[in-house]
Amino acid sequence: MLTAMPSELTNELRTVVFGRASIIDGIIPPIIFGVVNALTGVRVAAVAALATSFLIVVARLLRGRSVKFALAGFAGVLIATITSIWKGPDGFFLPSIISGAATAFLIVISIIARRPFVAWTSWLARDWPIDWYWHPQVRPAYATVSWMWAAFFATRSVGQWLTLEDTGRATVFRVVAGWPALLVLLVATYIIGRRLLARLAGPSVEEFASAAPQPWTGQKSGF
Repeated sequence: MLTAMPSELTNELRTVVFGRASIIDGIIPPIIFGVVNALTGVRVAAVAALATSFLIVVARLLRGRSVKFALAGFAGVLIATITSIWKGPDGFFLPSIISGAATAFLIVISIIARRPFVAWTSWLARDWPIDWYWHPQVRPAYATVSWMWAAFFATRSVGQWLTLEDTGRATVFRVVAGWPALLVLLVATYIIGRRLLARLAGPSVEEFASAAPQPWTGQKSGF
């Protein structure tokens, strides 16, 4: 029986919230844009959001932390700033809508191709043997949770599109459907994925690497 909240999951979430991919990287710039746009206008709001994202990168550099995710966030805000100046307030949210829809589409393609998206993200994070993920008693777990991720990105894009005419509502939706919703998805991915691996009774990473015969004990931690 799997525990409901293993310490490994708690540690990983702590890393996401306060570590290399801090929540602040993604939440603060759109909030700044929404507030400043309501007070002054789109051009000042766009510049304010871009400046905020830049300051986040600088703060991470000064603290000696990784700036990879902060730079990715800055690039996203830069594109949003350009489109907002070009298309008006709605333009700030268009890149996120387009990228979310494209991501959902690519995830579905990865599942159909029997190389599910979540398996790739796990491989990048954990460096487990890539062939382990394609084992017939392992891959279905990653395919199932990949459908969850496809639904998440599709829902977020549709929600932003439906609220696009109201910058205030679009800002609130983007913030709520951003890191808060993503944290819930990460927890669900881990718990459901671990349960599916246990049910499939496939080999652990170590058992797969050593070609251990059945019966397997299975993967006891991580997903």
